[in-house]
Order: sequence, then C-alpha cells, then structure tokens
Amino acid sequence: MKHFIDINNLKKKEIDEIILLAKKIKKNPKKYSTSCRNKTLGLIFEKQSLRTRLSFNVGMQKLGGSVLELQSKDIGFDNKREKAEDVLNVLSQYIDCVMIRNNNHKQIVNLSKENILPIINGLTEYSHPCQILGDFLTLQENFKNYKNISIAWIGDYNNVLRSLLHLQNIYNFKLNVVVPIQIFNNNENEFSKFKNENLKYFSDPVKGSKKSNCIMTDVWVSMGEKNTKIKHFKNFTVNKKIMNNALKNAIFMHCLPAKRGQEVTSEILDSKNSIVLKQAQNRMYIQQAILIYVLKK
Repeated sequence: MKHFIDINNLKKKEIDEIILLAKKIKKNPKKYSTSCRNKTLGLIFEKQSLRTRLSFNVGMQKLGGSVLELQSKDIGFDNKREKAEDVLNVLSQYIDCVMIRNNNHKQIVNLSKENILPIINGLTEYSHPCQILGDFLTLQENFKNYKNISIAWIGDYNNVLRSLLHLQNIYNFKLNVVVPIQIFNNNENEFSKFKNENLKYFSDPVKGSKKSNCIMTDVWVSMGEKNTKIKHFKNFTVNKKIMNNALKNAIFMHCLPAKRGQEVTSEILDSKNSIVLKQAQNRMYIQQAILIYVLKK
C-alpha cells in the first residue's frame, strides 16, 4: 500500500514520476478523466483550507472519482469517541483513499504504518509535501534547467520550509535559507540535519537573496501559532529592494494565504514577477498525480 506522507520518504525516481504525470495531466486532462473512476476520496480537515480543499476536491472529480468531505469532529476522528485507527478501519469499508490535514504529524505517520487506507498528508504542523511538489512543478515550468536554479527562502522555519529542505536534499539545487538569527538558534539542531554544498543559511535577507532566481516565502505565523515571534522578522518583508537584489526577472513564490505588508508587500505580490496564482493552479495537477500514485495497484 502506498502513502504520501513526507517528501523524504520517496525516492527521486518516484518524485520524478509524480511530476511527469502531473505535467501529462495538465497537458491532456481528458486522457486521465477516468483514471479514478469508481474510486472515492475522503477529505478530513482539522484545520482551515482553501487551496488544498479545492485542488483535491476538483482534481479527484476531474479524474472521474468521488469526494467526501469528512469533518473530524463529526466522524469522531479526534480520539474522543473511538480510536482513530478504528475510524479509519470503518472508512476503509466505504472509501479508497483519505487525505488528512491536521496538527498531529505523528498521528498520520502512525496511521500510515497500519496500512488500512492510502493516506495523503494534506498539511501538518511538521510538513506540507503537496505544496512543495506543486511548487517544484511550477519551478520546472519556469526554468528549463531547474538543477541550476537558486532559491532564497525568506521567512520562518515552518512546515513548508521543512518540505522544501527535504526536496533540496534529494535534488541538490541551490537554496539559501534566510531566517532570523533567533529562529535559527532555536532550531539549530534540526537545521544541522540538512547539510550539503548547495544549502546555505543566512540571517540577512539582502545577502541571502543575492543572485537568486526565485524568492520564496510564507506567513510568519502559521495557523494555530502565537504571534510572539513576529518581533524577530524586522526587515524580512519581501519588497522591491529584496527583489531587485535577486537576478533580473527573478520570480516570487508564496503558497498563500499571504498577509500583505508583513512577509510581502502588495507591490511584489501583485507584480508580473509573482507567480502565486500559477502555484495555486498547479496544486490541482500535482494532487491528481499523487492520487493516481497512491491508488495505483
């Protein structure tokens, strides 16, 4: 049984196959309109969702499958009424795959080990692999040779960055991780796990963005977090000065939602260099490829 929990669980060959399939679906969607016929996807949301909800919902239907949105409290997935494993065992009698978006990564990992149903990580506090694979698809569309690109991540150390680091450790593209020194010091032990010649750490956004092809960021405070750390992000707003410091025609990426004026100015978010809507669109094609990947016998 296949699951999609974290990028670092996959081999490079498997990721290449998922990306290639997403490209094929995007180019010729009609060819794949029955790929998930008679299959049902369950969506369990314990956190708010717009892009993940829509991309999985519409994507599965366009593959010929059905979708059920399952509110965690309504089905008793919170372990208060019955064990999550028991809920999943019941779900397996009706549906073929489940996507879970929660704040408990360990739960998803442990449930995947039970091999009750194919499980897709739609976002946890630890990682966001669907987002980063969608971003990787977008990067490949914008750069003929993605191996030579240089990305500057400017912001917090969060679930999206962790998945980006997983991807970088597999593909070895150039990545500058620019985080406040306080954030770096608080996570130094974890950062030490990610080391290679193309991965560098900075605390100065201007220095870290130099000669980058892509500036990438996310909200400074993730859903459910306290905003006490915002004080560390002075001068971390992606603005015209930072974009001008990158290479000419550098692109701007943000997984959204964006807090305008905090991690990015409206001037940059709405600029011609911003490809945030293409990122959002590509989420559907990558979700479709992931669904076919986990459902394929």
